[in-house]
Amino acid sequence: MSAAVTLRNGLDERLQATRANGDMALVMYLTAGFPDADSTLRWGPLLAQNGASIIELGIPFSDPLGDGPTIQRSSQAALDAGMTLRGSLDLATAIHADVDAPVVLMSYCNPLFRMGVKEFATAAALAGVTGVIVPDLPIEESSELATALAAAGIHLIFLLSPASTEERIRRTAEIASGFIYCMALTGVTGARANLSEGLPDFLARVRACTDVPLIVGFGVSKPEHIKRLSAHADGAVVASALVDLVERTPVDARDAAISAFVRELHASCSGS
Repeated sequence: MSAAVTLRNGLDERLQATRANGDMALVMYLTAGFPDADSTLRWGPLLAQNGASIIELGIPFSDPLGDGPTIQRSSQAALDAGMTLRGSLDLATAIHADVDAPVVLMSYCNPLFRMGVKEFATAAALAGVTGVIVPDLPIEESSELATALAAAGIHLIFLLSPASTEERIRRTAEIASGFIYCMALTGVTGARANLSEGLPDFLARVRACTDVPLIVGFGVSKPEHIKRLSAHADGAVVASALVDLVERTPVDARDAAISAFVRELHASCSGS
């Protein structure tokens, strides 16, 4: 097995603790600034209080190629309301100050490279960010950002899909740290009724190459999915399902609905 883990921060500590307890890590996603900045500030701590192990904060982008309609809508709404990369970092700073859960950012390449990778890495570290997911950054072009982030004490999180070749899995495993984001399906994000029957085999292929934690996203939307993943992965990301919940819930009922949803998901993460 290969695992090039030389960096350690609060993300590693949280994942190690959940693994030691035999539990799954629950990663809950928020689009920064959706439906507004105040909601993001309120919901970050709310997610952690109700069982989220890690908060993933998505930086809205105008051309989110890896995201389905739900996240696309939330990103556009946030952009229309004026959210920016710097505004997203401000939100990350405030959430980090209020929660023990590690904060991970998700962003496409363009905003990060436009700011400058060193400037971004420094700002992200000051915001308390522990990891950065960049879905459109291939490993062949990742060294500049990975180096800047590592110098700032932040993991660059790589993605693999069921279509990844054995060579791609091996090369990713050699440089991965923090966790590997394993896509439950090939395609874009979005809640799904069922997970792929081939998902356990895919996760076994990745696990054979690394001891780095494996966290599954893309399509995970309900407790049954998490229970099914518990024998194969270290955590699960729930993203579109939470945005869907926000969109269909009256404004004054959203906090309660989110709390109940996260508690239900968290209960399915317990290994006991």
